[in-house]
Amino acid sequence: MTLAPAASPATRPEVSPALILLKARTFIALIAVVAFFSFAAPNFLSTANLVIMAEHVALNAFLAIGMTFVIVTGGIDLSVGSIVGLCGMVAGWLVLNGVEIGFIGQTVFFNTAEIVAITLLVGVLVGVVNGLLITRLNVAPFIATLGTLYVARGLALLSSDGATFPNLRGSAEWGTQSFPLIGAGTILGVPVSICALIVVGLGAAYLAARTPLGRHIYAVGGNERAAALSGIRVNRTKMFVYMFSGFCAAIVGLIVASQLVASHPATGETFELNAIAAAVLGGTSMSGGRGRIGGTIIGAFVIGILSDGLVMMGVSSFWQTVIKGLVIIAAVVVDQFQQRLQQRIALQRQAALGR
Repeated sequence: MTLAPAASPATRPEVSPALILLKARTFIALIAVVAFFSFAAPNFLSTANLVIMAEHVALNAFLAIGMTFVIVTGGIDLSVGSIVGLCGMVAGWLVLNGVEIGFIGQTVFFNTAEIVAITLLVGVLVGVVNGLLITRLNVAPFIATLGTLYVARGLALLSSDGATFPNLRGSAEWGTQSFPLIGAGTILGVPVSICALIVVGLGAAYLAARTPLGRHIYAVGGNERAAALSGIRVNRTKMFVYMFSGFCAAIVGLIVASQLVASHPATGETFELNAIAAAVLGGTSMSGGRGRIGGTIIGAFVIGILSDGLVMMGVSSFWQTVIKGLVIIAAVVVDQFQQRLQQRIALQRQAALGR
């Protein structure tokens, strides 16, 4: 057996400081926006404001976690915002009206836990539809989820003829009086939405890094054909990521309806854009195969803090939209630059080992 000689210190490629900075760009961006708004916006670091911002960030982070898995497989899910609106309306309908069973002439009301379960199931079912369109009918993810975006939003509007379901305070008689606690309650002083984000975030990170399914998700995004040839069930993997994305969107729909104690069919409009922005800013590659849940959550904090900070400074909502768009473009440009730098370093290492 012949061993190749190790690269000498003179030929061994050095670690690139630029690459280290690029990989840490999301964390650096988070520090930068926090530092800037600490000086520019009054009371930015007050405890009350930090709690409010964390709750806002949680909504975007849920969607971004689901979106990360979808993008890692090389797909996209434009329907998450509409799923938020639809699931909020489903929850509102169940709290106020229950379900009328025509053939027995009675209306069935569900308690809070059952309403949560049904609402989450609706989100998963929309994800199933997305997955089937993409895997069975070979519809491009962009087109498939664009279609379900309109369908879900239309169903949300039809459920109330475009009106709001108000006063979702629930009823002790039906066991729904705890519904507002989903968005306004606390566990050991921590808002329920933040606790839920911690659970979902840790679960998603573990799934991505420590389970065969997580490895399959990255393999499908890296090279779908190679993944299929290696025995990975590509279609099942894709089905899972869209179902999980729908599940995360349903959580947001429940939280928003509970926080507002009302549900409106327009809830969630443009939420998908913030989710994509957070995932991309967190290092998820739009070409698939690369992304981290931790980076995505930090990206969600950057987007959320940026939005709330601009509001506190009194910046026009129109300019806020412009700034978010520029952030997305910058994130993609930096990601492309990082990929080119990594490829160049990899080639240098191969050349050094071949000497």
